[in-house]
Amino acid sequence: MNGRTSARVGMVGAGQLARMTQRAAIDLGVALTVLAERDDDPAVAAGAAVEHGAADDPDALARLADRVDVVTFDHELVDGPALARLAARGVAVRPSPSALAHAQDKLLAREAFARLGLPGPAHAVATDEAGVAALAAAHGWPLVAKARRGGYDGRGVVVVADADELAAVLARGGEWIVEQRVPLAVELAVVLARRPGGAMAVHPVVETVQRDGICHELVMPARVPAATAARAVAVATELATGIDAVGVCAVELFVTPTGDVLVNEIALRPHNSGHATIEGAVTSQFHNHLRAVLDWPLGDPSMRALVAATVNVLGADDGDVAARVPTALAVPGAHVHLYGKTSRPGRKLGHVTVLGDDADAALTAARRAARALTRPA
Repeated sequence: MNGRTSARVGMVGAGQLARMTQRAAIDLGVALTVLAERDDDPAVAAGAAVEHGAADDPDALARLADRVDVVTFDHELVDGPALARLAARGVAVRPSPSALAHAQDKLLAREAFARLGLPGPAHAVATDEAGVAALAAAHGWPLVAKARRGGYDGRGVVVVADADELAAVLARGGEWIVEQRVPLAVELAVVLARRPGGAMAVHPVVETVQRDGICHELVMPARVPAATAARAVAVATELATGIDAVGVCAVELFVTPTGDVLVNEIALRPHNSGHATIEGAVTSQFHNHLRAVLDWPLGDPSMRALVAATVNVLGADDGDVAARVPTALAVPGAHVHLYGKTSRPGRKLGHVTVLGDDADAALTAARRAARALTRPA
């Protein structure tokens, strides 16, 4: 690249996903610059170069783009029109603004999935009274109200028992969609990386446990029938191709008691459901995200062990997580990752992964280590 010894990647956002991307960038000799609002953001503290500014500031995005070869993301809360202007002047934005829009706008995503023939929950625009009434008549209350933009980790998702509760949600302001509340047997995720030309590396299907919209733990590979896993992979790869995703694409899926596989949501960036790949896969999602956005050959996504279990570390009782790392490491096989974040209830402070031959045993060990981090002795 013009005599430089390393590729230069700009990542919008400087949270834990950027922090873990920085570790992969060091391995690959990639110079990572993050767009950060604070000098104590997790990726900045981990040594990434920094461009100061907000993700919704067009000038800050332009300054970041001027420093790097390709722009990518650790979250979706980005100024879409500003990204489109960067792409129009030749900046390599990966995923493209048009692809990223599917992770930014839930209604746009639902409409795209329908055009691609991919199954998902029935939905309606929340302000369409006739549409909501038809949805309720077909599927019954309660329904699920979702903010079209900006929601994550359970924010912007509300279960509404009736039309009055929906009206109260709409009174908060913003744009909302309403979805069928799907009966669940299990929730899955497929994490894949895709290059600009379409080549893909697909990790084994992940089984996730969600509480209040937040992922608490996961098992890879998912404990589901082979046909269900194959259908999940087929849906995810069709989706990634259909929207021309580049980089990591994480597809969250519902599996119903009758075995139907439905698309819930997508993320076009590294994702919590892929954290087990750091120890559990030959090539982690973070390495493959960098390789994909740089259009480099993708790495092997297959597993290093029969099972990988990951438990998230959420909101320690007293906030003193780092001091308890030795106790967590006393759990055999525990791989501890802390994000350098201050504690508050429900906030993701880190995660623990354990590899093994048995899912229940690995998950039990990962839970023990996570509890050791969050609870005073």
